[in-house]
Amino acid sequence: MNDVTLFNPFLDDDFGFCLPRVFSPKATSLPKVDVKETKDAYVLDMDLPGSSEKDVDVNLKEDVLTISSRKEEASEKKDEAEKDRWLLRERRSYSFSRSFTLPTDVNQNDIRASFKNGVLEVRMPRKEAAKPQKIAIDVA
Repeated sequence: MNDVTLFNPFLDDDFGFCLPRVFSPKATSLPKVDVKETKDAYVLDMDLPGSSEKDVDVNLKEDVLTISSRKEEASEKKDEAEKDRWLLRERRSYSFSRSFTLPTDVNQNDIRASFKNGVLEVRMPRKEAAKPQKIAIDVA
């Protein structure tokens, strides 16, 4: 597996197509993601403008990290709805789910997420590489 496929955000369906996992057919785009590799960790940054940490779920199951959100606007009061008539309304609600297959060298017990200024950061520390060891040869 090469580095590009380690954080593949798509899952194959039964027909062999790669489709993003999206809750709503109304969703037109998924949040943008950057993933960088450092000596000690992988760092995933996801743009979520207008969201807060309360709107986002980060889950890990086996080797798959899933980031999802579902946000719906509270229902309007009746007299406010009667005053105005919406001509176009795209920001009322949204949902998304993105899944990433993690590399085998991620220390899954130490994954941490933080949220600041509309950006979710997921830091995934790498396991310490096994040190080479000398194996003694027995004389027969």
